[in-house]
Amino acid sequence: MVKKKKGFPETAVVTEPIALEETTSEKDLRASLEEIKTFDGVIGYILRNSTSAAIDLKDPTKIIDYAILSSSALEASEKLCELFDLGEAKNINVEGKDIKMLSLVIGENRISVFMEKNVDYKKILTKLHSS
Repeated sequence: MVKKKKGFPETAVVTEPIALEETTSEKDLRASLEEIKTFDGVIGYILRNSTSAAIDLKDPTKIIDYAILSSSALEASEKLCELFDLGEAKNINVEGKDIKMLSLVIGENRISVFMEKNVDYKKILTKLHSS
């Protein structure tokens, strides 16, 4: 008769919840965006994910206009990248007559920063990626 070896019970691995990490990164993003808002020529920003949104604009009467622009630009870039098999867009720059918008996705967060036309968006992009 062959004896069966008794196995050791599996040990439980304790990990930190993913939501905690997302919350921390969202706090870092909000802090970076608050700092970016103080830059000369920055009009404001929109930060949104699947559960919340933060909008901080100098002109509150244009919140709906900026929200539609932000959402439409991000959706259009996703569709264009898919249609032309371009991969994932790293960021989107939309430049109008008087203002421009930088939009990007970091994790599950969709960010749009609105600024005057003469502002260097690369400084803002660097700040967002360092958070």
